[in-house]
Amino acid sequence: MSDPLLDAILQQGAVPAHVAVIMDGNGRWAQARGLPRPAGHQAGMQAVREAVEGARNSGVKVLTLFAFSQENWQRPPEEIDALMALLEEYIAREREELIAKGVAVQFLGDLDRLVASARAAVDETVRATAGGTELALNICISYGSRAEITRAARMIAEDVAAGRLVPAEVDEAAVARRLYTAPWPDPDLLIRTSGEQRLSNFLLWQLAYAELFVSSVLWPDFTRHDFYEAIVEFQRRDRRFGRVPI
Repeated sequence: MSDPLLDAILQQGAVPAHVAVIMDGNGRWAQARGLPRPAGHQAGMQAVREAVEGARNSGVKVLTLFAFSQENWQRPPEEIDALMALLEEYIAREREELIAKGVAVQFLGDLDRLVASARAAVDETVRATAGGTELALNICISYGSRAEITRAARMIAEDVAAGRLVPAEVDEAAVARRLYTAPWPDPDLLIRTSGEQRLSNFLLWQLAYAELFVSSVLWPDFTRHDFYEAIVEFQRRDRRFGRVPI
């Protein structure tokens, strides 16, 4: 059955090329039901599928999801183990469907910190889905934006020291080329669930001119209809990028 919001989106025509999502609220969702935190992460896997379908249906070309931050490594070991197991479960369960639907998956972050089995599953998924042309799905794991920017600065310093780059060539484009997100345009829209209003060290460089949409829905309850609501709100915005109308 068609969703009236999706019909409105397609009729209006202007959709964000790149949507980023901070998937927040798994722990509170579980707590409200008297369940352990990993149960919230498990429930959130369905919301990932909803977001992917919402993006494909509405014509979004790039979807970047914040799944696991560098700071999350400080959580209790049992929760980290559960998260890594869920990552492998999601990959195993969804890989064939992602391939069938033309979704190319990339994982962004310090992947060297993943356990061997999770890293192998990540690498195989990137390889298997590389031919997808319908949607680029970026999953940020072991990711922190300050670390990403620091990494880019280090790469620039190494290039200058090696004579591959001169200081006068260090500009915004030089930084952007060294970010994990270099292959894609910056996000046009950031969605954050659970009502929290902060960036949480996510895509600090890339979100400079993104429109922000905060949803009160906890991530496990997030559906493609909620995704459409964010797109519709985006279509109402007047994006000026610091300029004024002439």
